[in-house]
Amino acid sequence: MPDNTTTTKNSGSFAPLAIPVFAVLWAATVLGNIGSFMRDVASAWMVTELSSSPTAVALIQTAATLPVFLLAIPAGVLSDILDRRRFLIGVQVLLGAVSGTLLVLAQTNTLTVEYLVALTFVGGIGAALMGPTWQSIVPELVPRSELKSAVALNSLGINIARAIGPAAGGLLLASFGAAAAYGLDVLSYVFVIAALIWWKRPKAEASALNEQFFGAFRAGVRYARASRELHVVLLRAAVFFLFASSVWALLPLVARRMLGGTAGFYGVMLGAVGAGAILGAVLLPKLRKRLDTDGLVLLASVVTALVMGMLTLAPPQWAAVALMLVLGLGWIVALTTLNGVAQAVLPNWVRGRGLAIYLMVFNGAMALGSLGWGLIAGQLGLPVTLLIGALGLVLVSLVFHRVKLPAGEADLQPSNHWPEPLLAEPVAHDRGPVMIQIEYRIAHEDLTAFFQAMQQVAQERRRDGAYAWGVAEHTGEQGRVIEWFLVESWAEHLRQHGRVSKADADLQAAALRYHQGPDKPVVHHFLALDARSAQQGSGSTAH
Repeated sequence: MPDNTTTTKNSGSFAPLAIPVFAVLWAATVLGNIGSFMRDVASAWMVTELSSSPTAVALIQTAATLPVFLLAIPAGVLSDILDRRRFLIGVQVLLGAVSGTLLVLAQTNTLTVEYLVALTFVGGIGAALMGPTWQSIVPELVPRSELKSAVALNSLGINIARAIGPAAGGLLLASFGAAAAYGLDVLSYVFVIAALIWWKRPKAEASALNEQFFGAFRAGVRYARASRELHVVLLRAAVFFLFASSVWALLPLVARRMLGGTAGFYGVMLGAVGAGAILGAVLLPKLRKRLDTDGLVLLASVVTALVMGMLTLAPPQWAAVALMLVLGLGWIVALTTLNGVAQAVLPNWVRGRGLAIYLMVFNGAMALGSLGWGLIAGQLGLPVTLLIGALGLVLVSLVFHRVKLPAGEADLQPSNHWPEPLLAEPVAHDRGPVMIQIEYRIAHEDLTAFFQAMQQVAQERRRDGAYAWGVAEHTGEQGRVIEWFLVESWAEHLRQHGRVSKADADLQAAALRYHQGPDKPVVHHFLALDARSAQQGSGSTAH
């Protein structure tokens, strides 16, 4: 594993490719994604041949995205607590088995809409498990100085696959049938699995503070529930993707019915989306100099809506391909901007789980939207549905433009400013819950300002692991105020020490300035006392 503290002199956009393990895994991922796009194109087109119902077509999109909605958070937790290399190999085997089954069914002419939806759903499960893990291994492969370039290369790789895979899948489908597309997808997984087997990942050292599944799950949910900045990102993402999903859900029918295209043409359309995304990625740095994050999302919304509106006119095929280039540009601007803000507001310790929640909202909106737009199209027709989606996207984008995205400029590196608790005797890590009390001395005239400052501290405590929080003042001694919060176990409290960021420390300092006296606030730790702990003679500890 590379030394993440080193810096690279000749750093550039493609510098991470000079690192063999990253280059091999990156190339394997590109091949795997090309195969996946070929499979998706084949499945989306096959369902139009097996059924004329718009709902059936939209169900494919729903089946692909719904598992991510359901499993994103568990997947994020698993990526943090399991051996990521072995986990990825297992997921790739699952996805290869899905494509292998589709190959056999297509070759034997036994493929049905039900089989397609079911196998697409299983493939979606694999994608849900794989997504957070792929993102989380990048810091293991490259030095810290090359991390941003590596992330950008991963995005480039996806768009390269999006530009090649659909077009190749459509051509294979038109020339040799669905079995050929599914067969090459199976072959792509062979390369990915071989690369993962070749990667000799160092074993992580076991620690008594390693999180377990359910504890890590609860910690991730608590953080998401307490992070108002993340709430804004999730809200903006949900409304955008809910309406923008209409064009993706109905695109196979648009290509077939409205534009009179073949499977090859549908593949070219999707390939154009990928090419537009690459163009968007190139133009994005220049756009960022002119627009803030809210402006970028609004621009992406307007561009996407314009494309949807133009498609309702059933343009010539060459014009439709050009529109797909524009759609890809708008789509990558929205995806990159929203994902970037989500990453910026998440500290390292919960980033995988936070991004998993973002993916859950993204795919949930896509799944729900796809199903809804398919049902509407079945009643009103394709052009009217696309027009409703376009107008709705512009309207909600203008309304929610007032809900500003966070800047994401807070310093989320660990502050490590909390002193270690003083213990009368060792405490079992699973012992809990733990009550932490912090005793302040506050002047009467400062109580209101102190209370307001503590509201920010309350959010911080909950983000870092507290499941309950409060402040109280002493009835018999004016100015004596106690802050208290509960953590589920002693191990979780020790983890909390490492989670407090420098931005959190600033919030605590803002409240601490109202404390009077030469000494720091007194901190007490209390452990829940039950029959077993009482028998062992373990009581409360304080410092």
